Amino acid sequence: MATSASHSPLPSQVGVYECEVTLKFRLIEESQVIDQQDHLLELLIDAFSYGSDEFVEALESQVKVQVIDEVNASPLMRRQLIRLRNLPSA
Repeated sequence: MATSASHSPLPSQVGVYECEVTLKFRLIEESQVIDQQDHLLELLIDAFSYGSDEFVEALESQVKVQVIDEVNASPLMRRQLIRLRNLPSA
């Protein structure tokens, strides 16, 4: 089985990043769907990711990313970071 070039091994350095995404867009949707708070974020991100069309109008998008000290990450994230760093390199 051949491996794809897009599936390269993890880089030797991994870190913890804090990401802030601001999206602003207009959306035509049924009010019943918008009222479902538990699925609203997923719905909005899906709608935005498909791009502008006759139902979605992108107005603004910003992304901020910064490296944070791993001691500020949750214990679960720190354990995952240790696992990733301990993976044998291919």
